[in-house]
Amino acid sequence: MADRRQDLLGRLADLSEEAVQRLAEAPGADRVLQAFKGLGERVDELQRRTRGFEELERRLTALEKRVDGLAKPEPARRQASASRARTAKSGSPAKQTTPKKT
Repeated sequence: MADRRQDLLGRLADLSEEAVQRLAEAPGADRVLQAFKGLGERVDELQRRTRGFEELERRLTALEKRVDGLAKPEPARRQASASRARTAKSGSPAKQTTPKKT
């Protein structure tokens, strides 16, 4: 059974070598090969560029939280200023004088 597997693997290797040779001899094969090589280089470049995105996303999230915290006014301070404004208004109303007719 081991001989049979070896024979099968040998035949498969021979067939794949023949297929690669046929592809290499086909017109335009060198252009396709160059495109595949260029594709690999482009993928490598994209991987290098995108490596730091996770760290940048974490930093951006932390900064957004800080900005949101600074943008939201504290409710305790607003209530205090609102109550002061109400007390100033709720004091004795100023007398309005009407001009005398002559």
